[in-house]
Amino acid sequence: MSRRVLLCLALMMLVIFPGANAQEQSFQDADAGQQGGVMLDNPFGVLEFLHWNHSWNNFKYPGDKELKKAVQLMKEAGAGMARMDFLWDEIEPREGEFDFRKYDRIVELVRGAGIEILGILDYSASWASPSGIWNQPPAENKFFVNFAAQAISRYKGRIKYWEIWNEPDSPTYWAGQDGLKSYCGLLKEVYPAAKKANPECKILNGGLANGISSVNRIYDNGAKDYFDILNIHIFASPLHSGAVGRARAYPRLAQKIMARNGDAAKKIWITEIGCPGVKRGVRADNWWLGENPTERRQAQWLKDSYAALLKNNAVEKIFWAFFRDCDGHWGSGVDYFGLVRWDFSKKEAFFAYREAYEEWREGGK
Repeated sequence: MSRRVLLCLALMMLVIFPGANAQEQSFQDADAGQQGGVMLDNPFGVLEFLHWNHSWNNFKYPGDKELKKAVQLMKEAGAGMARMDFLWDEIEPREGEFDFRKYDRIVELVRGAGIEILGILDYSASWASPSGIWNQPPAENKFFVNFAAQAISRYKGRIKYWEIWNEPDSPTYWAGQDGLKSYCGLLKEVYPAAKKANPECKILNGGLANGISSVNRIYDNGAKDYFDILNIHIFASPLHSGAVGRARAYPRLAQKIMARNGDAAKKIWITEIGCPGVKRGVRADNWWLGENPTERRQAQWLKDSYAALLKNNAVEKIFWAFFRDCDGHWGSGVDYFGLVRWDFSKKEAFFAYREAYEEWREGGK
């Protein structure tokens, strides 16, 4: 069929179904770019705590108004995927009693904006933890495996990508560190259950916080066949010389480990990268890598790091952490990681993110 005929048909459809066409186009724009007639997967993601509605996080998202505002701004920035938690303790507060209603609404809003979801299945339910503590692995893996299967099955057709726990190599999120041995044991049980619940789903290991040593441990513990995408976290301070080079080197070194283990075909997702962007005149304790960058330095770091990392064809997606500033939750510069401030006003990093997305969309990878 000639290009002219196709164009005429497209114009006719626009006249007949203007609303449907506009909605479809907006969805495509949100999660894909186009080059040479081929739709390309959008590598731009964001991490945001859309489930936060608790006293300990100052009720960040108490209702639809705040959620809709965040999702609208994510789409405007060019984000194609949102990484969000699905907290086991909230969804299954008592063994066998599941309540997904809160998460159903969030999924509806995010998906309705044409943004895909990377769901993090994480942390222990109080009843399944050996001592009732959220960051301890479950007393028996089967409890978490059942929760994971329930979630993956429920959102089949709506959520394809799932991450099993967050930073299991950090004592902050996995108490009782043992070189990822127990975590890999859990991953080996979750993976077949996930594929049974939804054969089309893709499983990511929990984002690794401690660099190349953790990538080695994933393979040393025999987990090669129990994840589909390698998931790493990269943090560096833009105030330190050579930060971009170190960030760029990490996935390259990870690729060497993957190749050595016969796993070179897998893609790499960087599901957390970020730094503070603190407005001049605002007092905040330093973050874990030292002095807090200004909002301008944060924006420049975003542009530089994304540009460097996306040159690596193995790096498929990069998620900025976080999308929105917090209101004193972390008690340090970490409260200012956002692309937008607590009041939803846009920071320089928001425009840097949007510009980087537009450059990718126009030129492709």
